[in-house]
Amino acid sequence: MLKGHQSWVFENKPTIISTATVVGPFEGQGPLANDFDIIHGDLYFGQDSWEKAERTIIEEAAKLAIEHANLTKEQVQFHFGGDLMNQIISSSFAARTLSIPYFGLFGACSTSMESLALASYVVNSGGAKYVLSGTGSHNASTEKQFRYPTEYGSQKPPTAQFTVTGSGAVVLAPKGEGPVVTSATIGRVVDMGITDPFNMGAAMAPAAVDTIEAHLRDLEIEPGHYDLIVTGDLSKVGYEIAKNLFAKHNIPIQQTQYKDCGMMIYDYNKQNVQAGASGCGCSAVVTYGHLLKRVQKGELNRILVVATGALLSPLSYQQGESVPCIAHAVSIESNV
Repeated sequence: MLKGHQSWVFENKPTIISTATVVGPFEGQGPLANDFDIIHGDLYFGQDSWEKAERTIIEEAAKLAIEHANLTKEQVQFHFGGDLMNQIISSSFAARTLSIPYFGLFGACSTSMESLALASYVVNSGGAKYVLSGTGSHNASTEKQFRYPTEYGSQKPPTAQFTVTGSGAVVLAPKGEGPVVTSATIGRVVDMGITDPFNMGAAMAPAAVDTIEAHLRDLEIEPGHYDLIVTGDLSKVGYEIAKNLFAKHNIPIQQTQYKDCGMMIYDYNKQNVQAGASGCGCSAVVTYGHLLKRVQKGELNRILVVATGALLSPLSYQQGESVPCIAHAVSIESNV
């Protein structure tokens, strides 16, 4: 299964037999709205705190993914999940409700592909028949923890990103109908010394390029192997830096389409999102909603999703630490 130094090739090709995406009202105003399963009308989702609201949409996406797979939660062996909150409370409290054996993960905004890679590894090796993988984020809870509470009304610089309120989940099985997971590359922690929490795109771009370079090297392929390579949430600033780094490292990214989830979910002309989107929910809902629908329709045959994460905490920032970053890549192919 190990290929090269840091990649896995899944010879049994675990199948994504179901997906589910749940988003907030702002995401429902964006260009991908028709690809989401549930769009809520307010940010509280019937709860009395932002954190409870985040937990609610993670539960909702997980339950809906299981329902779409025509399964009960008792038939699912393992649940891989995580989020941005301290001690990943949103996912862990959702796991309390789901009562499925649970692996709690923290990869910041890279958690969508970290959890999918590990879930695929377990299914590919015969360690489980059905595995749930998912993550989510909430704009207000993330702002409250990492920056300033929304009530503060602070002004953000153009490099800042807008955390997605949304949750995405999938159920994996050894066989079935749906796209298949063919490989994964586990990223290294890369830290370029950036200390500004309002410039995450610049901090994460080198990690994204490092993982993509490792994936191509380990699998002995070129970017043109994929119909689309998409990064998680570099948004405008990080996306341009990544393109410059591809050129510097002689990676012929022009062989394929290169896009970024953080630039796809919102309408820059109508929605004020500074540099673009971020958050665990960003790559999760764009991939499990929009991109996998395109794979299933035959518009894309083979894609590489590279979710990026900034591994900082409020405490590390307050102590003047720089921002270590990571990216995990998973390749998904049509099952037709």
